[in-house]
Amino acid sequence: MLRSLLAGLSLLSLCVGSALAAEDAKAVVPDWALPASPSHVQVSPPPDFHRPPTTLMKPIGLFEGQTDVGSALVPGSSGYDAKTGAYTIVSAGYNVWYVRDEFRYLWKKMRGDVSLAADIAYPDAKGFDDRKAVLIIRQSLDDDAKEAIVALHGGGMIHLAQRPEKGARVQDMEYRIGSRGRPAGPGRPEGHSPDSLVPVIAKRIGIEKRGDEFALFVSLEGEPMHPFGPPIRLHLEAPFYVGIGFCSHLPATADTAILSDVVLANEAGKVH
Repeated sequence: MLRSLLAGLSLLSLCVGSALAAEDAKAVVPDWALPASPSHVQVSPPPDFHRPPTTLMKPIGLFEGQTDVGSALVPGSSGYDAKTGAYTIVSAGYNVWYVRDEFRYLWKKMRGDVSLAADIAYPDAKGFDDRKAVLIIRQSLDDDAKEAIVALHGGGMIHLAQRPEKGARVQDMEYRIGSRGRPAGPGRPEGHSPDSLVPVIAKRIGIEKRGDEFALFVSLEGEPMHPFGPPIRLHLEAPFYVGIGFCSHLPATADTAILSDVVLANEAGKVH
């Protein structure tokens, strides 16, 4: 009986400790990091605000290591199912934007040209609209690193972005895709009427590095991957980091993204 009581007290202590840790994390969220809402506008972090990366040097699937870039208030985690080839990434993080990032990153050091692509799914359909799964090629693991990004947001927006220099503000080209009069289908909810504009959420995105040129590739509904919009130019010194990641867009609340059928090749022209 005493043993059961002690076990119960231990479990209670763990639950209370976890709850307090979550409350503590929320308590120290700076105002600038809070997500946008009808009563709040998210703004860029102060230029001197940084957190060092937290790295686990443990291979996972195609990748050499795992890092919480920007060390969000809630630590991230990652899993890989070798049977299905799916990566499950759990992460908090205020954003991958402005002058610094917070996200869970699975990466590999590479040189030369690169092709990277993945299917993306969000298990929780009610997650924050601006959460984003990302395919990123970065100069370093610093939170303000120079980088090229393609991302699929929870609400369906796709973008090709870059941080042109370390510590600079991110620049991007954004795409919001919708349809009218079509029946509901995968990645395409039903509208209130045939005239309703409903979002089309891409099934798969990719990034290609060809020299200093980076291009976005998209498959909206399972069609062959194709370039989407103009490429950007960015020079990265070799070696650089290549990988996949996720950010909940909530500074103290984790969410989950699943990236599957990942293609990673050390040459251009292999996005599919």
